Amino acid sequence: MKHFIIVKWKDPVAMKPELPAIEALFRETLSIPGIRSVDVHPSCSDRANRYDLMIEIGMDAEALPAYDACEPHRVWKERYGESIAQKAIFDCE
Repeated sequence: MKHFIIVKWKDPVAMKPELPAIEALFRETLSIPGIRSVDVHPSCSDRANRYDLMIEIGMDAEALPAYDACEPHRVWKERYGESIAQKAIFDCE
């Protein structure tokens, strides 16, 4: 399955320098059995009605509980949660 995290930042300009750290954090999830890929896509548009970041994780559906409980996921929420204005989570085949 593909697990998408789509984020709109409260302050997109302030968050741009965080992109390498966010990508490194999510790459740590590749050590979880069943997680096969991580792709981080910043938006190429600065329109107000667009989201700013999309994180795509390729994983076996059975890996989702391990991902939810992993340290990088906890750190993501703790470190960046307050900077998020809106977030969408989407899973698909």
